[in-house]
Amino acid sequence: MAGHSKWANIKHKKAAADKKRGATFTKLARLIEVAAKGGPDPDMNFRLKLAVSKAREANMPAANIDKAIRKGAGLDSDKSSIEEISYEGMGPGNVAFMIDSVTDNKNRTVAELRNMFTKAGGALGNSGSVAWQFAQKGILEVKKTNSEDQELMFIDSGVEDFTDLGDSYELQTDPKELNNVKQALTDHGQEILDAKLAMVATSSVTISDASVAKKVMNLIETIEEHDDIDQVYTNFEIDESISTELDS
Repeated sequence: MAGHSKWANIKHKKAAADKKRGATFTKLARLIEVAAKGGPDPDMNFRLKLAVSKAREANMPAANIDKAIRKGAGLDSDKSSIEEISYEGMGPGNVAFMIDSVTDNKNRTVAELRNMFTKAGGALGNSGSVAWQFAQKGILEVKKTNSEDQELMFIDSGVEDFTDLGDSYELQTDPKELNNVKQALTDHGQEILDAKLAMVATSSVTISDASVAKKVMNLIETIEEHDDIDQVYTNFEIDESISTELDS
C-alpha cells in the first residue's frame, strides 16, 4: 500500500484554502454543464452526480444547479459553450503535468497556460507527451477513525491502494468501481469527505532540491488558481531530506 507522502500532506493542507478560493459557483456550474452533456439525470450519469454533489457541498443554490444541468444537456435555448480540454506539460525538474480545463475560450486558456510554464522554466507539450505516465483512478477521501480494522475494511470494500494523510486517508479505486466502493464504505459507517475521478501518476519524479521543489509547487498553485482550470495532476514527489527547508 502507498506510504506517507510529504507532497500528499502539502496538497492536503492546501486543500482548504484552494477549495475556498477556487470552488466558486461559476466554476462549479461549468463542471456541471460539462458533465450534463452526458445526460441530465444524475442517477444515470455518474460524473454529473459527482459534480452536483460538490455543488451542494459548497451550498450552491438548487436553481443554479438545475440551470447548469439544463444548459449542459441542451434543454434550454441558452446552449452551453463550455468545452472540456486536457493539456499536458513538463515543469521544472522534469515533473510531468496533466491539466483538466473547462473553458469557454480554448485559445485564451492555452496561451495563458503556455505563458505559466515558460515563466516557470517548463513547457506546455502536445497531446500524448506525458499522458502515458498517468492512469485514471477513482479517488475517495475518508476520515480516519480509531479502529484498528479500518485499513483491512478498505481492502474488503474494493480499495486498490491508500495513502495516510494524517487525519484522513486518500483511497484509490478502479474508476468504474468508484460508486460501488463509496457505497460499501458508507455501509460500513465510513465518513466520505470527497469522491472524484482523477489521473494518478504510474511513476514519480522525486525532487531533492528545495529550490526546484518550490518552483514546481508555485507552478501548480498558479495553474490551480486560473478560472478555467478544474484539476492539476503531476508525478511530483518530495525527498524527505528537504522537508524542513520547505516548511520554513
